[in-house]
Amino acid sequence: MQNRGNLLTEKSNNRSNKLDLLNTTDLVQLFSNEDLEPQKAVEAAIPQIIEAIESIFSKLKDGGRLFYLGAGTSGRLGVLDASECPPTFCTPPELVQGIIAGGYKALTTSSEGLEDQGVLAINDLEQRGFNSKDCLLGITAGGTTQYVLEGLSYANKIGALSISLSCVSTNEVSLPSNVDIRILTGPELLTGSTRLKAGTATKMVLNMISTIIMIKLGKVYGNKMIDLSVSNNKLLDRGLRILREVGNVDSTYGKELLRITNGSVKLALLMSLANLDLQQAQDLLDKNQQQLRKSLEKAEIELK
Repeated sequence: MQNRGNLLTEKSNNRSNKLDLLNTTDLVQLFSNEDLEPQKAVEAAIPQIIEAIESIFSKLKDGGRLFYLGAGTSGRLGVLDASECPPTFCTPPELVQGIIAGGYKALTTSSEGLEDQGVLAINDLEQRGFNSKDCLLGITAGGTTQYVLEGLSYANKIGALSISLSCVSTNEVSLPSNVDIRILTGPELLTGSTRLKAGTATKMVLNMISTIIMIKLGKVYGNKMIDLSVSNNKLLDRGLRILREVGNVDSTYGKELLRITNGSVKLALLMSLANLDLQQAQDLLDKNQQQLRKSLEKAEIELK
């Protein structure tokens, strides 16, 4: 068994040797200062993050899916990011999926012992129909989680895209992946507790990856999340504001457009800006990979 005490994520942080002796003010200041490190770590990994995004986007354009795989905190972060894609970008739930060792029960109940059972990863992926068209992003802060390592190896074996996301250097751990993202956040204030800086940096990277991919898939216009589906009062308010700001549509007409389009802000915008009926707007989007900007260009509408 590998000596994990030498891993960057398991080393002792000299700045917190007397953590239990500090008062609340000093503790908060220490944690605040330490939380500047994730941003630096993410910035250093930008080339690999770009490579991952471009590779995933290429797969998703051809009908592939994105899977996050992890155990413990890493798995929970993956499931969280995946679960936020449908309400934010109106994606089908199968497009981005989070898999955690132990299943959804492990989101609230400790099941970290399962991270050593690599065969479970293969079973979990097979149950989802994971295939060569898909992408696997394995998340393992310390780089030694067998559940993730076996999943990555399986992805390589069947010809899928494999991406690793870890917080240890290549000198410490080698990971079997096509794209290798290393976010070196350093020793935690609470030794070995990677839900802290490592978890923060991981969440930052996942935010980047999923959001930028959705932008490239045409689910954003300007900085507006136009591919949302109005399903409650908050989203209705947001949808009407987008229609007003982008399409100069008043509230009354906006509500009518959303009714006609079954809550689709993107369709409502295209109908309004290009003066199209529902079927014409849908056909135009279908011909332009669901991209509103491309559809408007084809309709010779001046972009805002």
